[in-house]
Amino acid sequence: SRVAPRSVYTTGRGSSGVGLTAAVTRDAVTNELVLEGGALVLADNGVCCIDEFDKMDESDRTAIHEVMEQQTVSIAKAGITTTLNARTSVLSAANPKYGRYDLRATPSENIDMPAALLSRFDLLFLILDRSDRDRDERLAHHVLHVHAHGAAPDPDAEVTAAGLTPEQLRSYISVARRRDPLVPTGLADYVAAAYAELRKEEAATDRPHSYTTARTLLAVLRLGSALARLRLADEVAQADVDEALRLMRVSKASLYAEAEDAGDARRRRADPVSAAFALIREEAIRTDASVVTHERCAELATGAGISAEDLEECLNEYAELNVWVLNDNRDVVLVGGADE
Repeated sequence: SRVAPRSVYTTGRGSSGVGLTAAVTRDAVTNELVLEGGALVLADNGVCCIDEFDKMDESDRTAIHEVMEQQTVSIAKAGITTTLNARTSVLSAANPKYGRYDLRATPSENIDMPAALLSRFDLLFLILDRSDRDRDERLAHHVLHVHAHGAAPDPDAEVTAAGLTPEQLRSYISVARRRDPLVPTGLADYVAAAYAELRKEEAATDRPHSYTTARTLLAVLRLGSALARLRLADEVAQADVDEALRLMRVSKASLYAEAEDAGDARRRRADPVSAAFALIREEAIRTDASVVTHERCAELATGAGISAEDLEECLNEYAELNVWVLNDNRDVVLVGGADE
């Protein structure tokens, strides 16, 4: 809200499909049916920020499909049939499937969301909470200062990376949004060739979950137009398209860069350590227990053809990641319970 002229914040757990799109209610005074817009409708021509996106029910997620595809919300309730504009940018944040990101698993295995929904996002970035002493100290000092003084450190000196205050950045964005840059005819062939190259790269890679569809082409055009607006230009330049393609490649690289260190994707899927982790997790969910004994872990590993050395490596590795805790008997105690 400090930099966007219009913005709406909501959470996945606190919003239902009706709360995101629109609801038909009865007026308390006139007793007539009225149509009330949800978060996505109220954020028209703005930004809708959805936190805890992974906590949203599956039926509620489908309400966002039309918004992210058509930029509209179709309503057919209680005799009211209409279409509302929802020309909003959706900024979402989600946690990994089990609460912690598994570097040995693929991004789609960590992100518990359908492919149809993921492909509607223009950019996807993976942000890992890695241990860094300097960064951790800065974060701790910031939190302690806020608790001690009730305000962020040096609020008057707060500036963005471009040297602008939030108020100046908000005004600049408001002016830039009035521009409507067009893609010149001479640039159409270049964009088409770049999209074809993206499809070719995906076909040659062993990453089956990097979705490059016709929506990707629209994403390149949207990002290129946004970059042209930042320059207050009336036409999209080739440099804007190149920067849009770079952003898309960087976003995909962030999803796979960490997993690359663990080796080839096929080896990760066949890794006995990952297989042992899956067996223990499924056993905890099946029995609805937060503790899986070491004896039971050994039985599961033996039945799946996993050696004792690989089992011990799995127990130690995921204990270091704080996915679970090992007691004195080396029983597995899941952090947060079996459902986390």
